[in-house]
Amino acid sequence: MERALLWFKCAAMHDPVRPVLKRPAALGWEAKQRRVDLVIERPLRGEELLSRMKGWFTADVMQVTDIVNKHGRLKLLDDYDLVVETENMGGMEAIAKELAEAFEAETWIEPMPKAKLK
Repeated sequence: MERALLWFKCAAMHDPVRPVLKRPAALGWEAKQRRVDLVIERPLRGEELLSRMKGWFTADVMQVTDIVNKHGRLKLLDDYDLVVETENMGGMEAIAKELAEAFEAETWIEPMPKAKLK
């Protein structure tokens, strides 16, 4: 299993940034005839988190998702870091190549060292 951080160029400041989950999504209900205090907190999935970032990056996040899904998947690691995950290094190299072709320096992946993954 190979993992990499997914980096983007910020549309506002043009700095390198990466999506992270700061806190879980809070879901609840509004009832018509009574008060419902139940709230469910859950982290977003990898694709959900990235799709919420639409417009904040110079790259099209939906196209990035399509490229990643051809060779691997987006995953939320430890309920915080959005990572790209592939079965082998070949998949990671294919993603890196397609991202570079589609977006040049607007988005890229940074492989995570195995020591950090333990």
